[in-house]
Amino acid sequence: MKTYFIFSVGFCLILSSCNHPREQKVQISDVMLTPTPAVSEMESVGNADMARRPSPQPPTNADTAKKIIKEGNIRFETRNPKAARQNIVGSLQKLGGYLAEENETNSGETNQKEYSLKIRVPSKNFDAFLNGLTSSADHIESKNIHIRDVTTQFIDTRAEISNNKQLEQRYLQLAAKATKMTDLLAIEDKLASIRTAIDSAQGQLNYLSSQVSYSSLDISFYTRQAGEVNPGTGFAYKFKTALGEGWEVLQNMFFALIALWPLLAVIVVVWLLVKRWRKRKNMVIAPQDIA
Repeated sequence: MKTYFIFSVGFCLILSSCNHPREQKVQISDVMLTPTPAVSEMESVGNADMARRPSPQPPTNADTAKKIIKEGNIRFETRNPKAARQNIVGSLQKLGGYLAEENETNSGETNQKEYSLKIRVPSKNFDAFLNGLTSSADHIESKNIHIRDVTTQFIDTRAEISNNKQLEQRYLQLAAKATKMTDLLAIEDKLASIRTAIDSAQGQLNYLSSQVSYSSLDISFYTRQAGEVNPGTGFAYKFKTALGEGWEVLQNMFFALIALWPLLAVIVVVWLLVKRWRKRKNMVIAPQDIA
């Protein structure tokens, strides 16, 4: 009886051990064969919304275009400086430029009247303005044009501003979470330094943008005095010139006499003394002759 009981228990254990792996195998197969769950409605809507959103676009042409600065100077001779100035100002108005500075000088050594203008003209119209100016000049003495590519400097400055603004936002977030006064003061010092850097970089960027948008040109033009440009050879011109020169000589003599007034005063005093001395001498000699 006892032996039969032991045999029965052992047989049950064997059966249970055989059925357990089978059941586990079935469960694993069921998991492997189970289809993947469908995407939830919220996830599908989100994915559809993301699909409709535009992908990040590269920088626009205005951001990636080359930044060129044009500047230079030109010097020429003209017969009519007033007309040349009017032509320059009129051309500037048509092309959207303006006159930034103007000077006029008269040189006594070279007997020339010279005008100096500093103009600003939109970069896209710089070549057209320069071509019109050179075509109207009588004689070009010198012309120098300088072109600088500041694209790298422009991009670096904008990147510096962007990075400093991001850093400023991080410090502002830290300031909102800070509870100690020492931390707040340290953050404020950092923010002041960052804002100063942003303002400096922004000023430099504005200056570069202005230089890129408007080109600069220094213009100098001159003319000799009318008497030297068109001297003339006729009788009327020579007669007029002689009268002018004679009047100029008379003026020079008059002003020379005025400049020599001390010498003239001395001569007059000496002449009066000599005249008085002779008069006394004659008075002394006259009685002796009577005797």
